[in-house]
Amino acid sequence: MPDDTQSPVHVVVLDDYQDVAMSVADWSPLAGRTEITVLHDPMRSEDEVVDRLADFSVAVAMRERTPFPRSVLERLPNLRLLVTTGMRNAAIDLDAARDLGVVVCGTGGAPYDAAEHAWALLLAAARRLDVEIPNVREGRWMSTLGTSLVGRTLGVVGLGRLGARVAGYGSAFGMDVVAWSANLTDQRCAEVGVRRAEALDDLLAESDFVSLHLVLGERSRGLIGRRELALMKPTAWLVNTSRGPLCDEDAVVEACRTGVIAGAALDVFAEEPLPVDHPLRNVPNIIATPHIGYVTAEAYAQRYTEAVADIVAYLDGSPVRVLT
Repeated sequence: MPDDTQSPVHVVVLDDYQDVAMSVADWSPLAGRTEITVLHDPMRSEDEVVDRLADFSVAVAMRERTPFPRSVLERLPNLRLLVTTGMRNAAIDLDAARDLGVVVCGTGGAPYDAAEHAWALLLAAARRLDVEIPNVREGRWMSTLGTSLVGRTLGVVGLGRLGARVAGYGSAFGMDVVAWSANLTDQRCAEVGVRRAEALDDLLAESDFVSLHLVLGERSRGLIGRRELALMKPTAWLVNTSRGPLCDEDAVVEACRTGVIAGAALDVFAEEPLPVDHPLRNVPNIIATPHIGYVTAEAYAQRYTEAVADIVAYLDGSPVRVLT
């Protein structure tokens, strides 16, 4: 633990893309005890991460924007505290942090922000707002036919906190909601008020909209590929606000371009920020947003405020919300 009685502790706030970290929360509890540097641009390589963070004892990571695998943590001997916004971050090797004596702390988070964004994407797809908003702005007038949600089938893959909220939105809109995950029970479906699909294939075949809400892991990585997309209706939309690698992105591009499915609405990608020349940016029936499902003023205020509290507690010798 650093001795903050002699000199300020060097703190770095990572990936503040919108330049709002210092304004949405009160950082004054760290005044006089720390020197804070804020980085606004993404780091593209492990070497860049190591070079730019070499002198910092404390780092505040915004979700999974900057990965901290063992190969990075081993090259940051000055790093003593790593704060992640949220209580789970697949981009941090917790075992490596523990081995190297790096304390990892988290913050709270709310399930409704990402769920609301998933629903916003679904509505945008149903009414093709991605086409009609530019139409009006650029002098054109109605060129698409929308899809009514009442009576349509919503397939929810993963019925945890986020999936359950999206399922609730679907029910409120008069949709028939069916859910599936590997260990989903009839009891859980009854609690949420949805039907349980016997298999993912069944859900894909009957759904008009499929929304993914799974944690990324070995079983879920690449869950939606060419075979699965081919099972969907040609009028169906895929919505993903969870993690990009749940889907085979090449297969999604191909399915959208060739009419295997009606389209995809995506907020998450295997590589983020999405490269400028990535095909997902240029397929007309792919609606893409820049991983903003958790990006709200309220969410940022909570997470950065609790990040400040994490740092204060660590400097006081009593870390809170410890993940390692």
